Amino acid sequence: MTPTIGDRIQRRRLLRGWSIRYAASRAGISHATWSRIERGLQAADNRFVLADIAAALDCAPGELAGVAVPAGDRAARDAHAAVHGIRQALVEVDLGEPPRVPARPLDEVRRTAALADQLRQACDYAGAARLLPGLLRDAHAAGDPRLLCDVAFFASSVLRNLGHPAEAWLGAERCRDAAQATGDPVFLAYAAYARATAASTCGSMDRARSLAEGAAAELGSDAGPVMLGSLHLVAANASRSGEHLDEAAALAGRTGETTTMGMYFGPTNVGIWQIGIEADTGDPGRAVAVARETNPAIIPAGFRQVFYYAETARALARMRGRDRDAIRLLLTAERVAPQHVHTSPMVRETTRALLERSRRQAGGTELRGLCARLDVSA
Repeated sequence: MTPTIGDRIQRRRLLRGWSIRYAASRAGISHATWSRIERGLQAADNRFVLADIAAALDCAPGELAGVAVPAGDRAARDAHAAVHGIRQALVEVDLGEPPRVPARPLDEVRRTAALADQLRQACDYAGAARLLPGLLRDAHAAGDPRLLCDVAFFASSVLRNLGHPAEAWLGAERCRDAAQATGDPVFLAYAAYARATAASTCGSMDRARSLAEGAAAELGSDAGPVMLGSLHLVAANASRSGEHLDEAAALAGRTGETTTMGMYFGPTNVGIWQIGIEADTGDPGRAVAVARETNPAIIPAGFRQVFYYAETARALARMRGRDRDAIRLLLTAERVAPQHVHTSPMVRETTRALLERSRRQAGGTELRGLCARLDVSA
């Protein structure tokens, strides 16, 4: 079976020759919490805790989470196999250098970009990843910085969700380069969103917050309310503070539900982000309460719906007597976006914790089937 996050934490700690008490002191958490996580008695599915542990061990959260590819999910395997090609293309599409491929008709490139985004939003990462290497080069050759900004954003998003944070940061940097060439403040904010989310995935929460806050301040309240609200959501997710969440909610009240730039900013998306933030900051009951008031079907995109189900399940798994509800929502998330669920370290940790408890209680066949598909063992 694939090593758990706890296994990887323990191996890195032992390589350093550190005691649990010393390592925990570096992370700012109790040694009892560290010990429970190492032994698999507590899920390491809190992004802030995982980032603190990774910082203590001088590594990235992704190195502890690993890149899990279940043997039975061919699409997920294909998506990860395409990462090298996307990385190479991102290295090549430097706006300071001439394109390496001849220009294709612009309308044709735009249609391919729209298809790649459609696949990304449906969490068909394998389909999007197959298109992205050639699409990045074609967008560069097309000489349209707005188009290249979009495609680099798509690449960063796919790489981030596949668990490749460094490559996601490279994609976000290419997005920023293209945005600067446009001179458009909304595109600059769009690129800042990509950089902030990539930084958060790298475990650099302070950097994510500063990028989002800086871009929000430059954008101002009168221009681009969708991007401004989206930046406040990233800042809220990175800061453990409700101030930015309140700002995003106020803006969503003005904009209503939107599809601008594929951000799907609006009251529903604010609710989905809030569920994850509440789960990470230690109030699973509040996260579940927000989930009851949020209808994910309002957003017609799997890449937002899957977070609703997975984050609510994560919160339910921390509440006494709600394991069956958590399992039901994890199975729903899997139906909505199997590639996303099968490669998500947070989902794997939640599922593993549920399996551990099921062995002491009455575990069901549905949970064991999900564990088999995720290659998860307690």
